[in-house]
Amino acid sequence: MSPTASRPTSAPSRGAPSGLVPDSRRPRWRSTLAAGLRCAAPALLAYAAVRVTGLLTLALWAHHRHHGVWPILATHWDADWYLGIADHGYTHQLGTAHDANNLAFFPLYPLLVKAVAVLTPGSRATTGLAVAVASSFLAAWGIHSVGSHLHGRRVGLLLTVLWSAHPVGLVEWMGYTESLFTAFAAWSLYAMLTGRQLWAASLAALAGLTRPTGIAVAAAVTVTALLSLRRGFSARALAAAALAPAGWLAYVGWVGLRLGRWDGYFAVQRLWHNEWDGGVETAHRLREVLAYDSTPELFLVMVTVTLIASMALYVLSVWDRQPLPLLVFTGVLLLIVLGSGGVYFPRARFLLPGFPLLLPVALHLSRASPRLRALSLTAAVLGSAYCGAYMALVWPSAP
Repeated sequence: MSPTASRPTSAPSRGAPSGLVPDSRRPRWRSTLAAGLRCAAPALLAYAAVRVTGLLTLALWAHHRHHGVWPILATHWDADWYLGIADHGYTHQLGTAHDANNLAFFPLYPLLVKAVAVLTPGSRATTGLAVAVASSFLAAWGIHSVGSHLHGRRVGLLLTVLWSAHPVGLVEWMGYTESLFTAFAAWSLYAMLTGRQLWAASLAALAGLTRPTGIAVAAAVTVTALLSLRRGFSARALAAAALAPAGWLAYVGWVGLRLGRWDGYFAVQRLWHNEWDGGVETAHRLREVLAYDSTPELFLVMVTVTLIASMALYVLSVWDRQPLPLLVFTGVLLLIVLGSGGVYFPRARFLLPGFPLLLPVALHLSRASPRLRALSLTAAVLGSAYCGAYMALVWPSAP
């Protein structure tokens, strides 16, 4: 017990500045938040170190090529689409042009950028990047919380570092939605693991307003909540099961109303060549990269390896009997990404939020020798830094 623990709480302790409330009378949530942040601090510092390493690698490579870093991070590819939505809103028509309808992009991130930009100086591109970076730290915190809750702080730290060292981890500090989505997913899963079903469902609903794969978070919450009814009726579980997919359904429904057709959102996806084919296109591209193309593009090799590794890691996750919410989330995420007939090259990025797939690796490294652990993490961090810079400066298309 601390020396001040037995002091009365009815008045501030002697010598305290006037108006300050003693620790024992502060809101409980504040002390809980501070304790959680202290616990996660090493993981957040490690996360920052990994991302700074990647950023410095990109900056040095970009300087050598006489290329600016800022446009790459804040305004290229999908970032440009989101900034356009923040500036001008959504289109009212379906049209016929391919890869041109902005209704394919979910609304929460551009709305957040627009709202925050009103309160902050600088351009909306600056705001968008700041939102992504801030979200990435919230995501890292949530990932650490999931890993620590299941297997202790060492695994939580390793899981965070492995996620930050993803081959396309540079996207976490770009004007994209992956960081925001991962933050919602991680904290929703953590809430579900700790019995906070309505919190989990609320965060799942926000995830469903952020990316199309938000339905994977909703599935994790809804399936787990409904199965919990086997132990007895619970109005809270039913409410969570209904609320979790609300964000995704709301946006898909709104697009249908805006376009005047029930399948409006899916018609937009068809214009982006993104239809469900059960994995036919994925299998074709895997076979092409691995067997038929004698000189495959390095970035496509990285995407292919990421997809294969993700499938293998899911099998290990099932073998390790991960908690149901994690297995449902990563299972549905893989089903969506692998079963899509859309473009192949962004699929490593689409799997970036699937951090539970890295739990088997984090567990193995936690039991490994310090030397092996250090060598493995160093290789992952340096590989991520190289892949990120290559993706941004050499690969000619979107991440």
